[in-house]
Amino acid sequence: QVHVVESGGGLVQAGGSLRLSCIASGSIYTPVAVAWYRQAPGKERELAASMSNGGITYADSVKGRFTISREHDWKKVYLQMNNLKPEDTAVYSCKMVIRGHQLWGQGTQVTVSS
Repeated sequence: QVHVVESGGGLVQAGGSLRLSCIASGSIYTPVAVAWYRQAPGKERELAASMSNGGITYADSVKGRFTISREHDWKKVYLQMNNLKPEDTAVYSCKMVIRGHQLWGQGTQVTVSS
């Protein structure tokens, strides 16, 4: 069974940085796409960043501040978040697409204080 697990969330002051990690375990297959989503309290979930063979996309709100990256085997994915703002506060979840299946992690809380 494949598991996707995020880590790296926490409390940080505005202007600070965090690096989120997402690891897929239990699969011999390579993800074809990975993405970081976030959901703030009272708001809908939104895509923050995604990566596939077709390229990389970022939400306008995070461009220039967030960077998505991966290990060679695509099973470890990172989200480097710099110059964090209070409006970045949310639960960040990782999604991996493996053999047509969308696999989600449980999410990690990021809280940015002003």
